[in-house]
Amino acid sequence: MSFRTTADYVEDVSPGGGALPPRAWYAASDAKSLSLNGSWRFRLSATADAEDDTFAEPGHDTGDWAEVTVPGHWVLQGHGAPIYTNHLYPFPVDPPRVPTENPTGDHVRYFDLPADWPADGAAVLRFDGVESCARVWLNGTDIGEFKGSRLPHEFAVGHLLRPAGNVLAVRVHQWSAGSYLEDQDQWWLPGIFRDVTLLHRPAGCVLDFFVHASYDHVSGEGTLRVDSDTDGRVTVPELDLDLATGEAATVPVEPWTAETPRLYDGVLATEGERVPLRIGFRTVELSDGLIKVNGTAVLFKGVNRHEWHPERGRALDAETMREDVLLMKRHNINAVRTSHYPPHPAFLDLCDELGLWVIDECDLETHGFTEQGWRDNPVDDDRWTPALLDRAARMVERDKNHPSVVMWSLGNEAGTGRGLTAMAEWIRGRDASRLIHYEGDLDCRDTDVYSRMYAAHAEVERIGRGLDGGTHKRRALPFIQCEYAHAMGNGPGGLADYQRLFEAYERLQGGFVWEWIDHGIRHPELGYAYGGDFGEELHDGNFVCDGLLFPDRTPSPGLAEYKKVIEPVGFDGDGGTVRITNKQDFADLSALAFEWSYQVEGETAESGSLAVPPLAPGASAEVKLPEPPAPHPDGGETQWTVRAVLAADTAWAPRGHVVAWGQFPVTARQAPAVAATARPVRGADRITLGPAAFDARTGALLSIGAVAVRDLRLDVWRAPTDNDDGASWQDDVRHGPLWRRLGLHRMRHRLDAVETAGDALTVRTRVAPAAWEFGLATVYRWTSDGTRLKLTVSVVPEGDWTVPLPRLGVRFALSAADEVRWFGGGPGEAYPDTRAASMTGRWRSTVDALQTPYVRPQENGARAGVRWAELGGLRVEGDPEFWLTARRWTTEQLDAARHLTDLAPGDAVWVNLDHGQHGIGSQSCGPGPLPGYFLRAEPAEFSFVFTETG
Repeated sequence: MSFRTTADYVEDVSPGGGALPPRAWYAASDAKSLSLNGSWRFRLSATADAEDDTFAEPGHDTGDWAEVTVPGHWVLQGHGAPIYTNHLYPFPVDPPRVPTENPTGDHVRYFDLPADWPADGAAVLRFDGVESCARVWLNGTDIGEFKGSRLPHEFAVGHLLRPAGNVLAVRVHQWSAGSYLEDQDQWWLPGIFRDVTLLHRPAGCVLDFFVHASYDHVSGEGTLRVDSDTDGRVTVPELDLDLATGEAATVPVEPWTAETPRLYDGVLATEGERVPLRIGFRTVELSDGLIKVNGTAVLFKGVNRHEWHPERGRALDAETMREDVLLMKRHNINAVRTSHYPPHPAFLDLCDELGLWVIDECDLETHGFTEQGWRDNPVDDDRWTPALLDRAARMVERDKNHPSVVMWSLGNEAGTGRGLTAMAEWIRGRDASRLIHYEGDLDCRDTDVYSRMYAAHAEVERIGRGLDGGTHKRRALPFIQCEYAHAMGNGPGGLADYQRLFEAYERLQGGFVWEWIDHGIRHPELGYAYGGDFGEELHDGNFVCDGLLFPDRTPSPGLAEYKKVIEPVGFDGDGGTVRITNKQDFADLSALAFEWSYQVEGETAESGSLAVPPLAPGASAEVKLPEPPAPHPDGGETQWTVRAVLAADTAWAPRGHVVAWGQFPVTARQAPAVAATARPVRGADRITLGPAAFDARTGALLSIGAVAVRDLRLDVWRAPTDNDDGASWQDDVRHGPLWRRLGLHRMRHRLDAVETAGDALTVRTRVAPAAWEFGLATVYRWTSDGTRLKLTVSVVPEGDWTVPLPRLGVRFALSAADEVRWFGGGPGEAYPDTRAASMTGRWRSTVDALQTPYVRPQENGARAGVRWAELGGLRVEGDPEFWLTARRWTTEQLDAARHLTDLAPGDAVWVNLDHGQHGIGSQSCGPGPLPGYFLRAEPAEFSFVFTETG
């Protein structure tokens, strides 16, 4: 055993040495296998060569070493700390060199072979994922090293195995030359984070194989051919097929699509092994300038998915992966981009089984080179091309037999260059049955689609209309947004506006929301930690928490909104009929049942089933609704609600699961009216008006009946959302920083007059920030009929308002409130450009449950279109409808919090009744809210009627 003084291989730009050529991955066969997952001995060193390699020798004493779980990351198991950066490398950029300070984990696993392990044949040791560079010894023999963290590597080890007392030693370095290729907007988490498996390879076993299963949409026939490195036979009993490998057969089949994921069970049998196959027949092509599957253009309603678990990082188990796919299917998502690396292969099995289109992305990103204008970018440096080709080959060979994979992606945010071209050429030579994607190739030199990130709505429409320019090749290609609608914190806004464009223009074939899940790390003091919470030298804060799921996989309001926006059935009603449209690409509506209900003042009066024909994809039908019940003698607002639900249990959701819905008004709401019959009475220190008491000096409301009320006044501030604060490169248009600079978070309230003339108490004020001349002339006019109290607020802007308002309404505190009931939009939060999923009805909640637990606290919890609400002994009716927010802390306390654990309930419930809210947008990375969702500083008048509920 040699003594190594320097780990030269760590900084070698090559992909490594000693590993077997890449091949198809399969989860099961009749050959023996042994999982080496579990508890491993572990020693952490500060540098790559702090220890020699004698630890790999049999008999080396590791009794005093720590233990870690594999799959796992050592920094999430008490050894060191994670680091989050978006694109900055957390080490000096000097490719391929890495710092001397290079945390290195020595892992040792002792194992015996099972008693029934065959004595003959070879064996392969497979690592499915190690970050970022590993060197491997078995029983003291150095068998090789590798880079390519999220890709499989196999080693021939049969000649080294012993019946008992085997010692597997793996040295893992956090930083390596490979780290320059893996700058992927995620936590840097070293370790053996995917499975380690020992595979018996009997004589005549299956080596590599390629399932070719195309579909002819004209004839309805599929053609199957399985190419195999080892001769054998392929049987598919359901199709009565028994073929030699390399032989093709054409038979009638049902095709595979994401909507109808039809799989046929087969077997590949060689002399020494039987491998189960799950075969999906489908053909992907670029035709008529469109991405087509089985002859039909597809519309991607997708998400970007990093692999994440709040405690285990990227070490996902089968249950978590299945939960992800089930949640996607239940929220109408039909596609996933595996950002920015191939996922655990079992995830693709689930996509095959349950039905998702997949863009499979290579383990490649060099984003940090943007800081130096892409100088020295490995993608355009021939020395790195072998590593790039190795990564492309390991992705394609591993995943080529998945029908769900319809595009190969060369990587993400790696600039352009000769290396990418070499990857594209190799992939086309190996697999011409799929398209090639890469967003950074704006001229589409190497790609089959025009892909962009975060293009604003107006630009997307120009692209849809073919007015975007670009090269001749690009103008002839379909367009997708591989990332859009940045789901960071409250949002994303504007989803419905994007979807209308995708559905209006054939060239626009949809997009992928960024991203699936918040990468919060569970933390005992902070709840969930994000960038900077581990003392990182460089970090990008909570930019790592930008998903449609919270870290514990609870769906966010953004996911509910996305589900509604992309629902596969459209509804358009006029009161007596509803036009129903099948928005699917392949499936008819036979799997759905339709239900109607008729609501009076938000409560269901009657309901029943609705007969809808099994419309073909793209087809519509006018369906007559039942005669509505007789109107209530007191009148009232009425509406229809129509739902599409699953008619039977499916593999991804039970019977009755709501897939889509629509609502249509019948009779309009009557605004609340209060006759001003009571008159204000001024006392020494109180003014009374009907059930209310006011401070005689300031005109401040003190109580309504027995309900104490304090600090009611105009409010324009909200705790800025991540999208309000915007991305750092958008300084000129970020509303959050502009609001702060102009002082909207510290408005002063000047009292000008308290008047008790006639039937009203009128309080005149001016609301304005220090240091500026603009403000809001605000008048509060109170009237009463003796029982009810009405407040009319009139607001007139003064001066030069150069920004929209965050919100406009009144805020006050109640001493106690728990349950909240309301008639309006629900059940979840909504804002002007995130309210598609807000269903009008009667709802109830606790005050605590009204809060949305964004990992970084921010404005949240508004309910839209509220007609009336009851809480804390008061009923509030609005004219017009209003936005309701209630929480146990002030907006200022919410604004100051950095984690949910910073928020402590106070002695009051703070209530906002808003006439308006500014839109949300997705400017944390993408565009801000569309101008139509701006809350402009304009004259406004709105009123509320308060009644004590007893």
